[in-house]
Amino acid sequence: MSQAFQAAGPAPRIARILRSDTRHGMTREDEYAWLRDDNWQEVMKSPDALHPDIQAVLEAENRYSDQAMSPYADLKKKLYAEMRGRIKEDDSSPPIPAGRHAWSRKFVKGGEHPLIIRTDRDGGNEITVIDGNQEAAGKSYFKIAGTCPSADHARLAWAVDVKGSEYFTIKIRDAASGDDLPDRLPDTSGAMAWSADGTTLFYVQVDANHRPNKVMMHKLGQPQTADKCIYEETDPGFFVGLAAARSGAFIFIDIHDHQTSEVRLIDARNPEPAPKIVRPRRTGVEYSLDHDAARNRFTIVTNAEGAVDFQLMAAPESDPADWTVLQPHRPGRLLLDAVPYEQHLVTLSRENALPCIQVTAHETGVTKELEFSEAVYALGVEEGFEYATNTMRFSYSSMTTPEQVFDHHMSTGKRTLVHEQQIPSGHNPADYTCERSWATAKDGKKIPVSLMMHKDTPRDGSAPVLLYGYGSYGITIPASFSSTRLSLLDRGFIYAIAHIRGSKAMGHDWFLQGRGPTKMNTFTDFIAAAEHLIEAGLTSTGNITIHGGSAGGLLVGAAVNLAPDLFKAAVAEVPFVDALNTMLDETLPLTPPEWPEWGNPVKNAKDYETIAAYAPYENITACAYPHILATGGLTDPRVTYWEPAKWVARLRDRRTDDGITLLRMEMAAGHGGKAGRYNQLEELAFVYGFVLAAHGHED
Repeated sequence: MSQAFQAAGPAPRIARILRSDTRHGMTREDEYAWLRDDNWQEVMKSPDALHPDIQAVLEAENRYSDQAMSPYADLKKKLYAEMRGRIKEDDSSPPIPAGRHAWSRKFVKGGEHPLIIRTDRDGGNEITVIDGNQEAAGKSYFKIAGTCPSADHARLAWAVDVKGSEYFTIKIRDAASGDDLPDRLPDTSGAMAWSADGTTLFYVQVDANHRPNKVMMHKLGQPQTADKCIYEETDPGFFVGLAAARSGAFIFIDIHDHQTSEVRLIDARNPEPAPKIVRPRRTGVEYSLDHDAARNRFTIVTNAEGAVDFQLMAAPESDPADWTVLQPHRPGRLLLDAVPYEQHLVTLSRENALPCIQVTAHETGVTKELEFSEAVYALGVEEGFEYATNTMRFSYSSMTTPEQVFDHHMSTGKRTLVHEQQIPSGHNPADYTCERSWATAKDGKKIPVSLMMHKDTPRDGSAPVLLYGYGSYGITIPASFSSTRLSLLDRGFIYAIAHIRGSKAMGHDWFLQGRGPTKMNTFTDFIAAAEHLIEAGLTSTGNITIHGGSAGGLLVGAAVNLAPDLFKAAVAEVPFVDALNTMLDETLPLTPPEWPEWGNPVKNAKDYETIAAYAPYENITACAYPHILATGGLTDPRVTYWEPAKWVARLRDRRTDDGITLLRMEMAAGHGGKAGRYNQLEELAFVYGFVLAAHGHED
């Protein structure tokens, strides 16, 4: 164990107030349930409303964390300086063409927040529409969540959060003057879309339990009280989203949980009639739409008709429920997205844990696949604002190659580099190696693991490892570049990403094998990935730190319960570790929509037993645990602050060794931690300082 950790001083003593809860004939006792403030909805909006006893606990935890890490203050400063030195401080994004204009984001040296820039298409007449640094002045938290220009690009709707609680206020700025209109739309999800004439803004409102459930129609210049609700979702298990087609003709209302979806259409040119349903929701059927204006049709990515890995279908504008197959289901190749253009169709898919972009010419039907040379990489399709264009923009990176953004001419195949992530302090990709390895799960499944290390790192079992994972909701962690990881790699670490079940790395069925009743596969896959790195001679037992956030924090918490001796340390950021209690609490924002993912323990005894068997908080035992760092955000509506607080308190109570258990709670932030690019580096420097300290590094 680290001597500095051992000398951290006495840990906070948190009062134990026993409460019991009986469900399905099973009784549990919870000594830290009191840390959940009954007034939590008010705390999300006004952190000062937190009960003083709870605030005292969280502040004591922060003081203890600072004390424990104080011997490593110089290391943290060094890490921060390294990470900041790899950021081009005056960087900007490549302008996104939009008619005769273009939009981009720009950072100024020393600035935490972006500037939103509008230029003429040729780059002239640059206007700073929003200066994020000026807007953030005097605020403890500030984040621009999204922007949406009107069709003529004269106005910009923008959503801002000043608490970290994801209650977004939408404002509307005149691009030429730089002034906001009097219109203010608070308590929104941040989703928004304009009518074609730019006189009406649609947005999604959240209810008292922070669930996006209403689509509202706002006429410019009118008070919010005059806004009309054009759709309300009454099932608390479904969330509502909003997006506009690049053609400008339609706005899509997306209604979904984690396994079922429904879309309704707003005619952006005539938005007054009630939204038209595409196909009514049917449990287990997912679909999403885009508009192919040149062919008067919609394109639909869906798993309907047994297409487990999804297929591409089409429907005429006149009858959007009449679907025909455009590209049939191909088992093993997961269709992620389809983007129609006037002359081409672009698809993004994944096969064998690698992404793929294909471009099909409408006129000839010829499909061409973009080729890349590295063994492991990440791709993204950037849809932009334009439909009638011959240029498709995509991003590329690998674990060793910084992000590159290309414009791909779809007719000629010419690829033009329009932006490249720069590392001012220097980065030579040849100094590092990136590879794909395969672990074997308990049931024989092959689990892809992406690895990166310095070329000089020994492969003799002595290298420390940071193993990252997520494994829920079908989210797949890409094998992309991160400049911050270099601080670990340059100190001899191996960085590994386990593409476990619960993600969609190996297709949609890979996701289904790691959710609900099969959720335990996610955790045993992660442990198998760690054991594989040991068996492969890259590291050794007790020389691995595991890292995950949110549902990845659940993964970390479950893994340390199942195999505590395997790991040196564990970092769980905003961790979903009190899973059973959360899934039993129907008032929480995400609980009803997440029952399809985890099961419904309120109504189903089997689901209760399944979640209880892996929920990290429920399964803490009297044993030796790795060093633990948990983080949280007081105003987090996704993983509430009391989850990591309760987990740390019980871990500290029950662990039998002298290892450290720390909680770092941001008192003015939510799920994403602090806002601002340098503030976020401060947080990561603290995390990586903890990891290095756990492994005995002091420099």
